[in-house]
Amino acid sequence: MTWGPGSAEVDTLLEGGELERVTPDSDLAVRLLADSARHIESARSAAALGDLTGAYQLAYDALRKAAAALLAVQGLRATSRGGHIAIQDAVRAQFGGPGSPFLSFGRIRRNRNAYEYPDSDEAGPDVGDVEDAVAVSRDALAAAHALMESGELGLWA
Repeated sequence: MTWGPGSAEVDTLLEGGELERVTPDSDLAVRLLADSARHIESARSAAALGDLTGAYQLAYDALRKAAAALLAVQGLRATSRGGHIAIQDAVRAQFGGPGSPFLSFGRIRRNRNAYEYPDSDEAGPDVGDVEDAVAVSRDALAAAHALMESGELGLWA
C-alpha cells in the first residue's frame, strides 16, 4: 500500500535524493513524538526564563520531530541533501490541507534560521513569536498523534 496524498511530491523528493526509503519504524516515531512533547515543555520553560531564541529553537525542533515521526512510520527519512526542507515539503504535501499546522512549517523554519543566524541589525523573537511557534508545534504534535492512531498511513513501496 502506498500513501496517496502528496505522492507526486514525495516521489520527486525520493528521485532527487532528498528523501530515502528506510524500514518503517513505529518505535522511532513514538520516540520522536515523545521528544516533540518534551521540547514543547522545554520551550515554555525557556521562554519563562527569558531565553526566547532558545525557546523558539525548541518549538521548531518539536514541530520538525512531529513531522519526522510521520515519515518514519511510512518508511521515509530525509537525507543530508534534503535535510529539514525535505521533511517540511513531504509532510506539507501529504498533510498540509486547510487548517493544518504543517502549513506553517516553512515560516517557522525560516524564522528559526533568522533567529539562530542573525544579521547584526536583526532582532530575535519576541514573546508573541515564541507563543505562536509553541502553538503550531503543539498542534502538529496532536495532528501527528491523530494520524498515527488512525492507522491510515501507508508505506512507500
